[in-house]
Amino acid sequence: MNAIPQAATHAENAAHDVASHLHPFTNLATHPQVGPLVITRGDGIFVEDDQGRRYLEAMSGLWCASLGFSNARLAKAGSDALHGLPYYHTFNGRSNPAAIALADKLIALAPVPMSKVFFANSGSEANDSAVKLVWYYHNAIGKPAKKKIIARKNAYHGVTVAAASLSGLVPNHRDFDLPIDRILHVDCPHHFRYAEPGETEEDFASRLADNLEKRILEEGPDTVGAFIAEPVMGAGGVLVPPATYFEKVQKVLAKYDVLLIADEVICGYGRTGEMFGSTTFGLKPDILTSAKALSSGYVPISAVMVNEKVHAAIAANSGKIGTFGHGFTYSGHPVACAIALETLKVYEDENILAHVKSLVPQFQKALHGYEGRKYVGEVRGVGLIAAIELYADPAQRVSFDPAKKAGARLAELALAQGLIVRAMGDAIAFCPALITTAAEMDELFVRFERAMTIFEETFA
Repeated sequence: MNAIPQAATHAENAAHDVASHLHPFTNLATHPQVGPLVITRGDGIFVEDDQGRRYLEAMSGLWCASLGFSNARLAKAGSDALHGLPYYHTFNGRSNPAAIALADKLIALAPVPMSKVFFANSGSEANDSAVKLVWYYHNAIGKPAKKKIIARKNAYHGVTVAAASLSGLVPNHRDFDLPIDRILHVDCPHHFRYAEPGETEEDFASRLADNLEKRILEEGPDTVGAFIAEPVMGAGGVLVPPATYFEKVQKVLAKYDVLLIADEVICGYGRTGEMFGSTTFGLKPDILTSAKALSSGYVPISAVMVNEKVHAAIAANSGKIGTFGHGFTYSGHPVACAIALETLKVYEDENILAHVKSLVPQFQKALHGYEGRKYVGEVRGVGLIAAIELYADPAQRVSFDPAKKAGARLAELALAQGLIVRAMGDAIAFCPALITTAAEMDELFVRFERAMTIFEETFA
């Protein structure tokens, strides 16, 4: 491993971190006592902290480090780009070769025909941009009232003002004065938790599609502009859609001329076993957002793809106004685009999709081996993304008291075994790097089994 020079001890790092660093998604009141986990280096699917402890990173960081933490090709692509053109903007018709090549490549890879690519810097910015595009589009086509955007409860779409409003997670709204107006939420498609007794997945999907149609009619179809969905709901608990769900939802959207936005920020670029989750689940979006694995998390970049129907309208409207008044200083950043382009090339050159498909049976079999365990209520997943949800009484589907923090405790026990997973409430998420070997996958579950055994023996 090649480390950034680090002279400070862990105690010194922790003291400075507590003194100066405001952490996202962290209990800021307890952080001074708990302190940070300071990661200093990475190698393959492993990372190491400032005390020399080594961890198998089973979450790819935040769902993003698809090629692990030491890919030499990506490092070289970034270095070469920095030495060539370290920065230039894409405002006023400016461009750069990396941005042009990446846009071309994304259009070629898109799961449905797309026309243009807009670059941003994060999934949040991409989804925020999608909201603005929906509003701009409907103004352009003479439907200024058709602006409401429907998302789902327990969805996660980011943390900017609009993206956080789309997210259906209460802690992301509470005391931030969110959601903003024109953002609505409908049923969470989690069959295990929300299905009625005896309701099949198909019947559950029909009920949710019917509820969506009812909501559109209640609001007025002339006021509803778009529906946004993750193919698999990530931060909401790795919720895989029930059978026939997207087929039925898309029929409702088509009936009322409602745009579909596919949030592929987590699912895109191989995570579900296909290049996009839209392919896995049959989505045909008008707008598609992606980030994370686009650059394997090595640099911030995101992309918004729009189909020709949307592009033609917004292009004509910008002609009337004189400009398309949206963009970021770093949209199409040449270094970020160069690394993203190289990431896509690595996926192809190393046949990553085939490797993922070869690992899926091993991964899913190991996970489903936890069904029937003492505190396991549900195991769910697709491709190389999954979750195990803990229940106090799985047979009766009785959840743990949130104050017990069962999920957080199991994640802590895993960390002590040298394994990084993520607790989202009482759902334990797994999102291993796409380059994980079969032997490393076995090791992942050896470590998790040790943590689970201790949890079962000690948690009450």
